[in-house]
Amino acid sequence: MGPVPAGVLQLLALMGALALVHVPLGSYMARVYSSDRHLRVEKWIYKGIGADPGTGMRWPAYLRGVLAFSAAGVLFLYLLQRLQGVLPGSLGFSSVGPAQSFNTAASFVTNTNWQSYYGEQTMGHVVQTAGLAVQNFVSAAVGIAVAVALVRGFARARTGEIGNFWVDLVRGTVRILVPMAAVAAVVLVACGAIQNFSGIHEVGQFMGGSQQWNGGAVASQEAIKELGTNGGGYFNANSAHPFENPTPFTNLFEIFLILVIPFALTRTFGVMVGSVRQGYAILATMGTIWVGFIALMMWTEFAHHGPALQAAGASMEGKELRFGVGGSSIFAVSTTLTSTGAVDSFHSSFTGLGGGIAMLGMMLGEIAPGGTGSGLYGILIMAVIAVFIAGLMVGRTPEYLGKKIGSRQIKLAAVYILITPALVLVFSAFAMALPTPPHSMLNPGAHGFSEVLYAYTSAANNNGSAFAGLNANTDWFNATTGLAMLLGRFLPMVFVLALAGSLAVQKPVPVTAGTLRTEKPLFAGLLVGVILIITGLTYFPALALGPLAEGLA
Repeated sequence: MGPVPAGVLQLLALMGALALVHVPLGSYMARVYSSDRHLRVEKWIYKGIGADPGTGMRWPAYLRGVLAFSAAGVLFLYLLQRLQGVLPGSLGFSSVGPAQSFNTAASFVTNTNWQSYYGEQTMGHVVQTAGLAVQNFVSAAVGIAVAVALVRGFARARTGEIGNFWVDLVRGTVRILVPMAAVAAVVLVACGAIQNFSGIHEVGQFMGGSQQWNGGAVASQEAIKELGTNGGGYFNANSAHPFENPTPFTNLFEIFLILVIPFALTRTFGVMVGSVRQGYAILATMGTIWVGFIALMMWTEFAHHGPALQAAGASMEGKELRFGVGGSSIFAVSTTLTSTGAVDSFHSSFTGLGGGIAMLGMMLGEIAPGGTGSGLYGILIMAVIAVFIAGLMVGRTPEYLGKKIGSRQIKLAAVYILITPALVLVFSAFAMALPTPPHSMLNPGAHGFSEVLYAYTSAANNNGSAFAGLNANTDWFNATTGLAMLLGRFLPMVFVLALAGSLAVQKPVPVTAGTLRTEKPLFAGLLVGVILIITGLTYFPALALGPLAEGLA
């Protein structure tokens, strides 16, 4: 079988698996966040943290919970890295430096998982498991909690309460992420991923010297890394490393883990607002963009220009032979259209246009299907913008899910969509204008600019993947990307929760003959257009200086 049909078959198999679990998983998550029943272990956790699960929260209180919990996570993870040298199970590694500790703490707490270090040469077992892996769970649970709070804003009426953050956090972790990750880890171990706490081994003789390998609880971290759309790898090669991703089957299974919760959350949304067709409209929008980007990526990577690429049959530089161009393209699109950031190939080695497609996937706001939770609330913000534009076109007050979209709602949505582009473009401009940061670029010209633009796009969108070729382990990049991660994660959440609170207090508006039917294909098409146009207008000049200039050269 040729590489192109093989890639198409992988895509069809993946779509079939996602369709199979969409309804049961989405409906289950809706029950999780709607139930009045607390499990015994959850009651123990509430008692331990001093939370009252029966208290409803208005959006300022919910936001304070998000920020306080995340701030504690940053501090704990920072101290854990700074103390690594005296901790047991450190594998002899010294404490991590202050700038890199700050960057890594901000990275994992914000669900970014950007890594400016070599994992197998920097972090011991304690930091990997008690620090990084724990944040993989709870940062994903925070994202789902904020998304559910926004859904409640649409579903509830005449109340300012949008749920209880501590309940949503605990339930997301205990009832969804932990059991699913446990099953996924068993599958990965059965397929060859390692799971141990062994030390460092010297293996074989290579060019007169030996190579050092260390073990670790890799399969369990790999499972939640993908399931929670985190992306931080145990090893520097990430999901291209055979200890993390040993076979073509595990490669496809890890892509499935990346996509399963974000796509299923559209069903959760439909169930909670009382109209599953609304959820299907959002799902159709996400799916259209996702499939379209995969088709474009495969086309650019299989369109082999030049004798070397023609001899290889495709653009094989930076790609694993065991995955091929098809599997690598699906992985690259899925990881950049979500907030995962895991890689099974190096995006810097993709063709110029292929690297631009990966970058554009993040620039869309990672909403197709996006990260765990962040993808859903991001696309609902875009739906509010689309409804507002449609209202302007027909001269009618915009409404979405029975709620009026007035000046306050559209201002909150507008500020939300401006925050991330501002961070990306401002930080990129400073990095290129100052004398020192450009020294970190491996390549000159358009490709070098793409390295910097990709880094800040990845950081501000909480993705975490890297374009490679950029030495990001400097004080400048550790500090600025860390700041971009924190601002890119928590500033948008402020406006999401404020929007949820403003919607929850409204009285529902009855459906009339003039109401825009947001569950119809027409609205899904409008939403796709709004997403692409707004993103294109915002980022096109920067893309023209980087990947477009390189791809068209």
